[in-house]
Amino acid sequence: MAEAVAVGESTDGDGAPARVPCRVRRRVLRLRPLPLLVAATALLYTTYSLLRIYTFRATTYDLVLFDQAIRSYSRFGLPVAMVKGVHNGFGTDFSILGDHFSPMLAILAPLYWIHDGPETLVVAQAVLLALAIVPIWRYTERRLGGAAAYAVAGAYVLAWPVAEALAFDFHEVAFVPLLSALLVERYDAGRRGQAALVAGLSLLVKEDMGLLLVGFGLFLLTRERRAGAVYVVVGLVATWVSSRVLISAFGGDDDYYWAYGSFGPDLPSAALHLLTHPWDAVTALGTPSLKLKTMVLLVVPLLLLPLASPLTVMVVPLLAERMLADRIPNWWEPRYHYNAFLIAVLLLASVDGAVRLRRLLPGRLRLVPAIGLLAAAVMTVPFFSFREFGDASFYRRDERARAAAAAVALVPDGALVEVANPLGPALSTRARVLLWDGLPREAPWVIADTRGRQFPFESRDEQVRRVEALVASGYRPVFQRAGFIVFHRPGPDPEPIPRSDRDGLPLTRPPSTGQES
Repeated sequence: MAEAVAVGESTDGDGAPARVPCRVRRRVLRLRPLPLLVAATALLYTTYSLLRIYTFRATTYDLVLFDQAIRSYSRFGLPVAMVKGVHNGFGTDFSILGDHFSPMLAILAPLYWIHDGPETLVVAQAVLLALAIVPIWRYTERRLGGAAAYAVAGAYVLAWPVAEALAFDFHEVAFVPLLSALLVERYDAGRRGQAALVAGLSLLVKEDMGLLLVGFGLFLLTRERRAGAVYVVVGLVATWVSSRVLISAFGGDDDYYWAYGSFGPDLPSAALHLLTHPWDAVTALGTPSLKLKTMVLLVVPLLLLPLASPLTVMVVPLLAERMLADRIPNWWEPRYHYNAFLIAVLLLASVDGAVRLRRLLPGRLRLVPAIGLLAAAVMTVPFFSFREFGDASFYRRDERARAAAAAVALVPDGALVEVANPLGPALSTRARVLLWDGLPREAPWVIADTRGRQFPFESRDEQVRRVEALVASGYRPVFQRAGFIVFHRPGPDPEPIPRSDRDGLPLTRPPSTGQES
Protein backbone atom coordinates (compact mmCIF):
# COMPACT_ATOMS: atom_id res chain seq x y z
CA MET A 1 0.00 0.00 0.00
CA ALA A 2 1.28 3.45 -0.82
CA GLU A 3 2.72 5.29 2.14
CA ALA A 4 0.49 8.05 3.54
CA VAL A 5 1.74 11.60 3.18
CA ALA A 6 1.66 13.78 6.29
CA VAL A 7 -0.77 16.68 6.47
CA GLY A 8 0.91 19.82 5.19
CA GLU A 9 3.18 17.84 2.82
CA SER A 10 3.00 16.79 -0.82
CA THR A 11 5.27 14.54 -2.87
CA ASP A 12 7.84 15.64 -5.38
CA GLY A 13 8.52 13.89 -8.66
CA ASP A 14 10.53 11.11 -6.97
CA GLY A 15 7.80 10.33 -4.45
CA ALA A 16 9.62 12.04 -1.60
CA PRO A 17 7.61 14.28 0.68
CA ALA A 18 7.80 17.96 -0.23
CA ARG A 19 6.79 20.63 2.25
CA VAL A 20 3.82 22.77 1.22
CA PRO A 21 4.72 26.43 1.74
CA CYS A 22 3.48 27.75 5.08
CA ARG A 23 1.55 30.57 3.46
CA VAL A 24 -0.43 28.04 1.38
CA ARG A 25 -1.26 26.01 4.49
CA ARG A 26 -2.37 29.14 6.31
CA ARG A 27 -4.64 30.13 3.44
CA VAL A 28 -6.18 26.65 3.33
CA LEU A 29 -6.85 26.84 7.06
CA ARG A 30 -8.46 30.27 6.69
CA LEU A 31 -10.68 29.00 3.88
CA ARG A 32 -11.75 25.82 5.65
CA PRO A 33 -14.71 27.36 7.59
CA LEU A 34 -15.99 29.27 4.56
CA PRO A 35 -18.01 26.41 2.97
CA LEU A 36 -19.48 25.66 6.38
CA LEU A 37 -20.55 29.29 6.78
CA VAL A 38 -22.15 29.32 3.34
CA ALA A 39 -23.96 26.03 4.00
CA ALA A 40 -25.14 27.14 7.44
CA THR A 41 -26.41 30.43 6.01
CA ALA A 42 -28.27 28.68 3.20
CA LEU A 43 -29.86 26.39 5.80
CA LEU A 44 -30.83 29.37 7.97
CA TYR A 45 -32.40 31.22 5.05
CA THR A 46 -34.14 28.08 3.80
CA THR A 47 -35.60 27.34 7.23
CA TYR A 48 -36.89 30.87 7.55
CA SER A 49 -38.54 30.83 4.11
CA LEU A 50 -40.11 27.38 4.43
CA LEU A 51 -41.51 28.25 7.85
CA ARG A 52 -43.15 31.30 6.33
CA ILE A 53 -44.86 29.10 3.75
CA TYR A 54 -45.87 26.52 6.36
CA THR A 55 -47.44 29.14 8.64
CA PHE A 56 -49.22 30.95 5.78
CA ARG A 57 -47.06 34.07 6.02
CA ALA A 58 -45.96 33.86 2.39
CA THR A 59 -48.22 35.51 -0.17
CA THR A 60 -49.78 35.06 -3.56
CA TYR A 61 -48.27 38.39 -4.58
CA ASP A 62 -45.43 37.73 -5.33
CA LEU A 63 -44.59 34.10 -4.61
CA VAL A 64 -47.34 32.58 -6.76
CA LEU A 65 -46.55 35.07 -9.51
CA PHE A 66 -43.00 33.73 -9.81
CA ASP A 67 -44.07 30.14 -9.18
CA GLN A 68 -46.45 30.23 -12.14
CA ALA A 69 -43.79 31.86 -14.32
CA ILE A 70 -41.00 29.38 -13.52
CA ARG A 71 -43.40 26.46 -13.91
CA SER A 72 -44.19 27.78 -17.39
CA TYR A 73 -40.46 28.02 -18.16
CA SER A 74 -40.02 24.42 -16.96
CA ARG A 75 -42.56 23.35 -19.58
CA PHE A 76 -40.57 25.14 -22.30
CA GLY A 77 -42.93 28.10 -22.59
CA LEU A 78 -42.71 31.78 -21.92
CA PRO A 79 -42.90 32.69 -18.20
CA VAL A 80 -46.66 33.16 -18.08
CA ALA A 81 -48.12 34.24 -14.73
CA MET A 82 -51.91 34.21 -14.93
CA VAL A 83 -52.22 35.73 -11.47
CA LYS A 84 -50.30 38.81 -12.62
CA GLY A 85 -52.00 39.11 -15.98
CA VAL A 86 -55.53 38.88 -14.60
CA HIS A 87 -55.02 41.09 -11.56
CA ASN A 88 -53.37 43.89 -13.51
CA GLY A 89 -55.47 43.61 -16.64
CA PHE A 90 -52.91 42.20 -19.09
CA GLY A 91 -54.72 38.93 -19.81
CA THR A 92 -54.43 35.30 -18.79
CA ASP A 93 -51.43 34.55 -21.01
CA PHE A 94 -49.28 37.45 -19.81
CA SER A 95 -45.53 36.79 -19.70
CA ILE A 96 -43.69 38.39 -16.80
CA LEU A 97 -40.99 39.42 -19.27
CA GLY A 98 -43.50 42.14 -20.13
CA ASP A 99 -43.46 43.24 -16.49
CA HIS A 100 -39.77 43.02 -15.70
CA PHE A 101 -37.14 41.83 -18.15
CA SER A 102 -35.66 39.04 -16.04
CA PRO A 103 -34.66 36.15 -18.33
CA MET A 104 -32.12 35.00 -15.72
CA LEU A 105 -35.03 33.35 -13.91
CA ALA A 106 -35.10 30.68 -16.63
CA ILE A 107 -32.05 28.96 -15.12
CA LEU A 108 -34.26 27.95 -12.18
CA ALA A 109 -36.65 26.02 -14.44
CA PRO A 110 -34.80 22.66 -14.28
CA LEU A 111 -35.26 22.68 -10.51
CA TYR A 112 -39.00 22.33 -11.13
CA TRP A 113 -38.33 18.97 -12.76
CA ILE A 114 -37.14 17.87 -9.31
CA HIS A 115 -39.83 19.58 -7.23
CA ASP A 116 -42.67 21.57 -8.76
CA GLY A 117 -43.75 24.17 -6.23
CA PRO A 118 -43.01 27.52 -4.60
CA GLU A 119 -40.81 25.81 -2.01
CA THR A 120 -38.28 25.28 -4.80
CA LEU A 121 -38.04 29.01 -5.39
CA VAL A 122 -37.40 29.97 -1.79
CA VAL A 123 -34.76 27.26 -1.39
CA ALA A 124 -33.02 28.43 -4.57
CA GLN A 125 -33.15 32.00 -3.32
CA ALA A 126 -31.67 30.97 0.02
CA VAL A 127 -28.72 29.29 -1.69
CA LEU A 128 -28.12 32.19 -4.09
CA LEU A 129 -28.15 34.74 -1.29
CA ALA A 130 -25.82 32.60 0.80
CA LEU A 131 -23.33 32.23 -2.07
CA ALA A 132 -22.71 35.99 -2.00
CA ILE A 133 -20.67 35.31 1.14
CA VAL A 134 -17.83 33.93 -0.99
CA PRO A 135 -16.91 37.06 -2.99
CA ILE A 136 -17.56 39.26 0.07
CA TRP A 137 -15.13 37.11 2.07
CA ARG A 138 -12.47 37.08 -0.67
CA TYR A 139 -12.57 40.85 -1.14
CA THR A 140 -12.35 41.48 2.60
CA GLU A 141 -9.65 38.88 3.22
CA ARG A 142 -7.35 40.54 0.69
CA ARG A 143 -7.68 43.85 2.52
CA LEU A 144 -8.21 43.14 6.19
CA GLY A 145 -7.27 39.49 6.69
CA GLY A 146 -9.16 36.29 7.40
CA ALA A 147 -10.62 37.18 10.79
CA ALA A 148 -12.07 40.44 9.48
CA ALA A 149 -13.40 38.61 6.41
CA TYR A 150 -15.45 36.27 8.58
CA ALA A 151 -16.78 39.19 10.63
CA VAL A 152 -17.90 41.05 7.50
CA ALA A 153 -19.40 37.86 6.07
CA GLY A 154 -21.36 37.49 9.31
CA ALA A 155 -22.58 41.06 8.96
CA TYR A 156 -23.92 40.15 5.53
CA VAL A 157 -25.64 37.02 6.83
CA LEU A 158 -27.64 39.07 9.34
CA ALA A 159 -28.02 42.21 7.23
CA TRP A 160 -31.52 43.64 7.45
CA PRO A 161 -31.94 44.14 3.66
CA VAL A 162 -31.36 40.41 3.17
CA ALA A 163 -33.84 39.60 5.94
CA GLU A 164 -36.48 41.81 4.36
CA ALA A 165 -35.94 40.24 0.94
CA LEU A 166 -36.46 36.77 2.42
CA ALA A 167 -39.58 38.00 4.23
CA PHE A 168 -41.11 39.07 0.92
CA ASP A 169 -41.22 35.61 -0.62
CA PHE A 170 -39.09 35.41 -3.78
CA HIS A 171 -37.80 37.93 -6.31
CA GLU A 172 -35.12 38.24 -8.95
CA VAL A 173 -33.02 40.10 -6.40
CA ALA A 174 -31.90 36.63 -5.27
CA PHE A 175 -29.17 36.85 -7.94
CA VAL A 176 -28.00 40.38 -7.22
CA PRO A 177 -25.87 40.19 -4.04
CA LEU A 178 -23.86 37.35 -5.58
CA LEU A 179 -23.41 39.00 -8.98
CA SER A 180 -22.74 42.50 -7.68
CA ALA A 181 -20.17 41.26 -5.16
CA LEU A 182 -18.54 39.08 -7.82
CA LEU A 183 -18.32 42.04 -10.20
CA VAL A 184 -16.44 44.15 -7.67
CA GLU A 185 -14.30 41.30 -6.32
CA ARG A 186 -13.22 39.96 -9.73
CA TYR A 187 -12.34 43.42 -10.99
CA ASP A 188 -10.44 44.12 -7.80
CA ALA A 189 -8.54 40.83 -8.28
CA GLY A 190 -7.43 42.00 -11.71
CA ARG A 191 -9.69 39.56 -13.58
CA ARG A 192 -11.20 42.10 -15.95
CA GLY A 193 -12.65 39.55 -18.36
CA GLN A 194 -14.40 37.64 -15.59
CA ALA A 195 -15.78 40.90 -14.23
CA ALA A 196 -17.14 41.78 -17.68
CA LEU A 197 -18.81 38.36 -17.90
CA VAL A 198 -20.47 38.88 -14.52
CA ALA A 199 -21.59 42.34 -15.63
CA GLY A 200 -23.21 40.85 -18.72
CA LEU A 201 -25.02 38.22 -16.66
CA SER A 202 -26.33 40.87 -14.30
CA LEU A 203 -28.12 42.57 -17.20
CA LEU A 204 -30.30 39.46 -17.48
CA VAL A 205 -31.57 39.81 -13.90
CA LYS A 206 -33.77 42.88 -14.31
CA GLU A 207 -34.25 45.71 -16.76
CA ASP A 208 -32.71 48.34 -14.49
CA MET A 209 -29.55 46.42 -13.61
CA GLY A 210 -27.80 48.48 -16.25
CA LEU A 211 -27.93 51.26 -13.68
CA LEU A 212 -25.66 49.18 -11.44
CA LEU A 213 -23.16 49.03 -14.30
CA VAL A 214 -23.49 52.78 -14.74
CA GLY A 215 -22.60 53.21 -11.08
CA PHE A 216 -19.67 50.81 -11.42
CA GLY A 217 -18.48 52.77 -14.45
CA LEU A 218 -18.67 56.04 -12.51
CA PHE A 219 -16.52 54.43 -9.82
CA LEU A 220 -13.98 53.29 -12.41
CA LEU A 221 -13.75 56.75 -13.98
CA THR A 222 -11.58 57.77 -11.04
CA ARG A 223 -8.97 55.14 -11.94
CA GLU A 224 -9.52 53.63 -15.41
CA ARG A 225 -11.33 56.15 -17.54
CA ARG A 226 -11.73 54.08 -20.68
CA ALA A 227 -13.14 51.04 -18.86
CA GLY A 228 -15.35 53.29 -16.76
CA ALA A 229 -16.78 55.01 -19.83
CA VAL A 230 -17.52 51.64 -21.43
CA TYR A 231 -19.44 50.44 -18.37
CA VAL A 232 -21.42 53.70 -18.22
CA VAL A 233 -22.39 53.56 -21.89
CA VAL A 234 -23.23 49.84 -21.86
CA GLY A 235 -25.29 50.26 -18.70
CA LEU A 236 -27.29 53.17 -20.08
CA VAL A 237 -27.95 51.47 -23.41
CA ALA A 238 -28.91 48.18 -21.76
CA THR A 239 -31.32 49.92 -19.38
CA TRP A 240 -33.00 51.79 -22.22
CA VAL A 241 -33.30 48.74 -24.49
CA SER A 242 -34.64 46.51 -21.72
CA SER A 243 -37.08 49.09 -20.33
CA ARG A 244 -38.34 50.68 -23.52
CA VAL A 245 -38.00 47.96 -26.17
CA LEU A 246 -37.90 44.45 -24.74
CA ILE A 247 -40.66 44.89 -22.16
CA SER A 248 -42.99 46.18 -24.88
CA ALA A 249 -41.95 43.33 -27.17
CA PHE A 250 -43.20 40.85 -24.56
CA GLY A 251 -46.60 42.50 -24.24
CA GLY A 252 -45.90 44.89 -21.38
CA ASP A 253 -46.42 48.60 -20.91
CA ASP A 254 -43.08 50.41 -20.86
CA ASP A 255 -44.65 53.26 -18.87
CA TYR A 256 -46.15 50.97 -16.24
CA TYR A 257 -43.51 51.83 -13.65
CA TRP A 258 -42.92 55.42 -14.69
CA ALA A 259 -42.95 57.14 -11.30
CA TYR A 260 -41.51 60.55 -12.05
CA GLY A 261 -44.53 62.55 -13.19
CA SER A 262 -43.49 65.58 -11.16
CA PHE A 263 -40.45 65.92 -13.43
CA GLY A 264 -42.14 65.11 -16.71
CA PRO A 265 -44.24 62.56 -18.62
CA ASP A 266 -41.22 60.71 -20.05
CA LEU A 267 -37.48 60.30 -19.63
CA PRO A 268 -36.28 63.12 -21.96
CA SER A 269 -38.58 65.68 -20.38
CA ALA A 270 -37.73 64.52 -16.86
CA ALA A 271 -33.99 64.68 -17.58
CA LEU A 272 -34.36 68.20 -18.99
CA HIS A 273 -36.35 69.27 -15.94
CA LEU A 274 -33.70 67.94 -13.56
CA LEU A 275 -30.92 69.67 -15.49
CA THR A 276 -32.72 73.00 -15.37
CA HIS A 277 -34.19 72.60 -11.86
CA PRO A 278 -31.61 70.55 -9.89
CA TRP A 279 -33.05 71.67 -6.57
CA ASP A 280 -36.22 69.71 -7.38
CA ALA A 281 -34.15 66.53 -7.26
CA VAL A 282 -32.84 67.41 -3.81
CA THR A 283 -36.38 68.09 -2.63
CA ALA A 284 -37.63 64.80 -4.09
CA LEU A 285 -34.94 62.82 -2.28
CA GLY A 286 -36.38 63.94 1.05
CA THR A 287 -40.08 63.86 0.24
CA PRO A 288 -41.59 62.06 2.02
CA SER A 289 -39.23 61.73 4.96
CA LEU A 290 -39.46 57.94 4.75
CA LYS A 291 -36.91 58.13 1.95
CA LEU A 292 -34.39 59.75 4.27
CA LYS A 293 -35.08 57.14 6.94
CA THR A 294 -34.35 54.32 4.50
CA MET A 295 -31.15 55.93 3.23
CA VAL A 296 -29.95 56.48 6.80
CA LEU A 297 -30.70 52.85 7.65
CA LEU A 298 -28.58 51.74 4.72
CA VAL A 299 -25.41 53.38 6.07
CA VAL A 300 -25.73 53.74 9.86
CA PRO A 301 -25.59 49.96 10.60
CA LEU A 302 -22.50 49.97 8.38
CA LEU A 303 -20.93 52.51 10.75
CA LEU A 304 -21.06 55.17 7.99
CA LEU A 305 -18.01 53.48 6.44
CA PRO A 306 -19.47 53.52 2.90
CA LEU A 307 -19.25 57.31 3.02
CA ALA A 308 -15.44 56.96 3.12
CA SER A 309 -15.29 54.89 -0.07
CA PRO A 310 -15.71 55.94 -3.70
CA LEU A 311 -17.12 52.47 -4.36
CA THR A 312 -20.40 53.68 -2.82
CA VAL A 313 -21.10 55.62 -6.01
CA MET A 314 -21.86 52.25 -7.60
CA VAL A 315 -25.25 52.07 -5.83
CA VAL A 316 -26.22 55.69 -6.43
CA PRO A 317 -28.06 55.24 -9.78
CA LEU A 318 -30.17 52.32 -8.49
CA LEU A 319 -30.93 54.16 -5.27
CA ALA A 320 -31.80 57.38 -7.12
CA GLU A 321 -34.19 55.42 -9.36
CA ARG A 322 -36.27 54.67 -6.26
CA MET A 323 -35.82 57.80 -4.20
CA LEU A 324 -36.55 60.29 -6.98
CA ALA A 325 -39.92 58.63 -7.62
CA ASP A 326 -43.05 60.51 -6.61
CA ARG A 327 -45.22 57.40 -6.40
CA ILE A 328 -44.81 53.65 -5.74
CA PRO A 329 -44.25 54.08 -1.98
CA ASN A 330 -42.96 50.53 -1.59
CA TRP A 331 -39.76 51.65 -3.31
CA TRP A 332 -38.96 53.98 -0.40
CA GLU A 333 -39.54 51.47 2.39
CA PRO A 334 -36.95 49.66 4.48
CA ARG A 335 -39.31 46.70 4.08
CA TYR A 336 -39.57 44.62 0.91
CA HIS A 337 -36.68 43.43 -1.22
CA TYR A 338 -35.41 46.59 -2.89
CA ASN A 339 -32.54 47.32 -0.51
CA ALA A 340 -31.08 43.86 -1.07
CA PHE A 341 -30.03 45.10 -4.52
CA LEU A 342 -27.55 47.37 -2.75
CA ILE A 343 -26.35 45.59 0.38
CA ALA A 344 -23.41 43.56 -1.01
CA VAL A 345 -21.83 46.58 -2.68
CA LEU A 346 -22.39 48.73 0.41
CA LEU A 347 -20.66 46.11 2.56
CA LEU A 348 -17.69 46.01 0.20
CA ALA A 349 -17.62 49.81 0.26
CA SER A 350 -17.57 49.57 4.06
CA VAL A 351 -14.49 47.36 3.83
CA ASP A 352 -12.85 49.78 1.42
CA GLY A 353 -13.74 52.67 3.72
CA ALA A 354 -12.25 50.81 6.69
CA VAL A 355 -9.01 50.28 4.76
CA ARG A 356 -8.84 53.97 3.95
CA LEU A 357 -9.37 54.87 7.61
CA ARG A 358 -7.20 52.14 9.13
CA ARG A 359 -4.13 54.37 9.21
CA LEU A 360 -5.95 56.25 11.97
CA LEU A 361 -6.04 53.13 14.13
CA PRO A 362 -3.18 51.38 15.94
CA GLY A 363 -2.36 47.90 14.64
CA ARG A 364 -4.21 46.11 17.41
CA LEU A 365 -7.41 47.98 16.67
CA ARG A 366 -7.57 47.39 12.94
CA LEU A 367 -10.10 44.60 13.40
CA VAL A 368 -12.47 47.01 15.12
CA PRO A 369 -14.37 48.17 11.97
CA ALA A 370 -15.08 44.58 10.88
CA ILE A 371 -16.15 43.53 14.35
CA GLY A 372 -18.25 46.69 14.57
CA LEU A 373 -20.05 45.79 11.34
CA LEU A 374 -20.92 42.36 12.74
CA ALA A 375 -22.04 43.81 16.07
CA ALA A 376 -24.21 46.42 14.35
CA ALA A 377 -25.84 43.73 12.19
CA VAL A 378 -26.63 41.71 15.31
CA MET A 379 -28.15 44.78 16.94
CA THR A 380 -30.52 45.36 14.00
CA VAL A 381 -31.98 41.84 14.12
CA PRO A 382 -34.76 42.63 16.66
CA PHE A 383 -36.03 45.48 14.47
CA PHE A 384 -36.43 43.59 11.20
CA SER A 385 -37.87 40.34 9.90
CA PHE A 386 -35.35 37.95 11.44
CA ARG A 387 -36.87 38.81 14.82
CA GLU A 388 -39.47 36.17 13.92
CA PHE A 389 -36.91 33.53 14.86
CA GLY A 390 -37.42 34.61 18.46
CA ASP A 391 -41.20 34.26 18.32
CA ALA A 392 -42.46 30.83 19.42
CA SER A 393 -45.53 31.19 17.19
CA PHE A 394 -43.27 31.33 14.13
CA TYR A 395 -42.63 27.59 14.38
CA ARG A 396 -46.22 26.35 14.48
CA ARG A 397 -49.56 27.06 12.90
CA ASP A 398 -51.93 29.15 14.95
CA GLU A 399 -55.72 29.03 14.73
CA ARG A 400 -55.78 31.17 11.59
CA ALA A 401 -53.13 29.11 9.85
CA ARG A 402 -54.93 25.85 10.70
CA ALA A 403 -58.16 27.34 9.33
CA ALA A 404 -56.32 28.40 6.18
CA ALA A 405 -54.97 24.86 5.71
CA ALA A 406 -58.47 23.42 6.09
CA ALA A 407 -59.86 25.95 3.61
CA VAL A 408 -57.35 25.26 0.84
CA ALA A 409 -57.83 21.50 1.31
CA LEU A 410 -61.41 21.85 0.03
CA VAL A 411 -60.33 23.13 -3.40
CA PRO A 412 -60.14 20.31 -5.95
CA ASP A 413 -56.96 19.68 -7.92
CA GLY A 414 -56.87 21.60 -11.17
CA ALA A 415 -59.63 24.01 -10.17
CA LEU A 416 -59.65 27.71 -10.95
CA VAL A 417 -59.69 29.53 -7.62
CA GLU A 418 -59.50 33.12 -6.36
CA VAL A 419 -57.69 33.23 -3.02
CA ALA A 420 -56.94 35.75 -0.32
CA ASN A 421 -53.30 36.80 -0.56
CA PRO A 422 -51.72 34.44 2.03
CA LEU A 423 -53.40 31.29 0.71
CA GLY A 424 -52.08 31.12 -2.84
CA PRO A 425 -48.72 29.42 -2.15
CA ALA A 426 -50.51 26.42 -0.60
CA LEU A 427 -52.53 25.89 -3.79
CA SER A 428 -50.23 27.00 -6.59
CA THR A 429 -48.77 23.55 -7.25
CA ARG A 430 -52.13 21.86 -7.85
CA ALA A 431 -54.65 24.57 -8.82
CA ARG A 432 -55.00 27.56 -11.14
CA VAL A 433 -54.60 30.41 -8.69
CA LEU A 434 -55.88 33.95 -9.03
CA LEU A 435 -55.65 36.73 -6.46
CA TRP A 436 -58.93 37.54 -4.70
CA ASP A 437 -59.38 41.24 -5.35
CA GLY A 438 -62.08 43.83 -5.85
CA LEU A 439 -63.39 42.62 -9.20
CA PRO A 440 -65.30 39.44 -10.11
CA ARG A 441 -63.16 36.90 -11.98
CA GLU A 442 -65.92 34.26 -12.34
CA ALA A 443 -63.83 31.47 -10.81
CA PRO A 444 -66.00 28.62 -9.43
CA TRP A 445 -63.99 28.60 -6.18
CA VAL A 446 -63.20 31.60 -4.01
CA ILE A 447 -61.48 31.72 -0.62
CA ALA A 448 -62.19 35.05 1.04
CA ASP A 449 -60.94 36.58 4.29
CA THR A 450 -63.07 38.86 6.45
CA ARG A 451 -60.84 39.10 9.53
CA GLY A 452 -57.47 40.48 8.47
CA ARG A 453 -56.97 43.17 5.84
CA GLN A 454 -55.44 41.61 2.78
CA PHE A 455 -53.70 43.06 -0.25
CA PRO A 456 -55.00 44.56 -2.51
CA PHE A 457 -57.97 45.74 -0.43
CA GLU A 458 -57.75 49.06 1.38
CA SER A 459 -59.81 47.94 4.37
CA ARG A 460 -61.51 44.96 5.96
CA ASP A 461 -64.90 46.60 5.28
CA GLU A 462 -64.07 46.52 1.58
CA GLN A 463 -63.46 42.77 1.86
CA VAL A 464 -66.78 42.26 3.63
CA ARG A 465 -68.56 44.09 0.81
CA ARG A 466 -66.79 41.86 -1.70
CA VAL A 467 -68.06 38.80 0.18
CA GLU A 468 -71.59 40.18 0.11
CA ALA A 469 -71.25 40.62 -3.65
CA LEU A 470 -70.18 36.99 -4.00
CA VAL A 471 -73.27 35.80 -2.14
CA ALA A 472 -75.48 38.05 -4.23
CA SER A 473 -74.03 36.61 -7.45
CA GLY A 474 -74.84 33.01 -6.52
CA TYR A 475 -71.79 31.75 -4.65
CA ARG A 476 -72.53 29.33 -1.80
CA PRO A 477 -70.34 29.21 1.34
CA VAL A 478 -69.10 25.67 2.05
CA PHE A 479 -66.63 26.44 4.83
CA GLN A 480 -66.17 29.22 7.36
CA ARG A 481 -63.60 29.46 10.15
CA ALA A 482 -61.34 32.13 11.70
CA GLY A 483 -62.39 34.69 9.11
CA PHE A 484 -61.77 32.49 6.05
CA ILE A 485 -64.79 31.61 3.89
CA VAL A 486 -64.69 29.12 1.05
CA PHE A 487 -67.28 29.82 -1.66
CA HIS A 488 -68.28 27.56 -4.51
CA ARG A 489 -70.48 28.16 -7.49
CA PRO A 490 -71.21 24.93 -9.40
CA GLY A 491 -70.54 24.75 -13.10
CA PRO A 492 -67.63 24.25 -15.49
CA ASP A 493 -64.49 26.30 -14.91
CA PRO A 494 -64.73 29.40 -17.08
CA GLU A 495 -61.79 31.43 -18.27
CA PRO A 496 -61.00 34.13 -15.70
CA ILE A 497 -62.07 37.60 -16.72
CA PRO A 498 -59.27 40.16 -16.62
CA ARG A 499 -60.56 43.67 -16.04
CA SER A 500 -58.55 46.81 -16.57
CA ASP A 501 -58.80 50.42 -17.52
CA ARG A 502 -58.50 49.28 -21.12
CA ASP A 503 -61.87 47.59 -20.72
CA GLY A 504 -63.41 50.79 -19.40
CA LEU A 505 -63.22 49.54 -15.81
CA PRO A 506 -60.82 50.65 -13.11
CA LEU A 507 -57.83 48.57 -12.25
CA THR A 508 -58.05 46.62 -9.02
CA ARG A 509 -55.43 49.02 -7.71
CA PRO A 510 -53.21 51.64 -9.33
CA PRO A 511 -50.53 49.88 -11.40
CA SER A 512 -47.87 51.62 -9.41
CA THR A 513 -47.86 50.44 -5.81
CA GLY A 514 -44.85 48.33 -6.66
CA GLN A 515 -45.73 45.23 -4.62
CA GLU A 516 -45.29 43.06 -7.69
CA SER A 517 -42.21 44.85 -8.95
